[in-house]
Amino acid sequence: MYALGKRRLDLLRRLLSQKSLSTQENLRDKLSEQGHPVTQSTISRDLRKLGTIKVIDASGQTGYRLSDDGPPLAKTSSLADLVIDIKTNGTMIVLHTTPGSASLIARHLDRLRPGGILGTLAGDDTIFVAPASSRGVRTCIREIQLSFSSS
Repeated sequence: MYALGKRRLDLLRRLLSQKSLSTQENLRDKLSEQGHPVTQSTISRDLRKLGTIKVIDASGQTGYRLSDDGPPLAKTSSLADLVIDIKTNGTMIVLHTTPGSASLIARHLDRLRPGGILGTLAGDDTIFVAPASSRGVRTCIREIQLSFSSS
């Protein structure tokens, strides 16, 4: 079963790399023609595994293509593996994550409130963290880092 899934992902990657805009239905049909009949939900999961992005062409049609950033990390052993870096400007803290991981990390931080953070704002791969005080930003960053080791 694993080899079949890998072959399907490899084929899907090749189809997406042809630079033509592909809808999930279009991709499902092409995979089926190549001996990989799948459901829409399987296509959706496979697209997430490959780190695809949704794009809109000039005519307004929505489709998918491979991200220039590549796929997200396949397996992680902790939340810390999803965080790429943590930076500050002395007032605000910014975390960069693997694609699609920001909301998961932000939820973790909002639940634990390490360093007394006020809250978070998450995009796809970036989180803005509002610390309780600009004087304690470095301490807040250390507590954020420590919060991942307890997860």
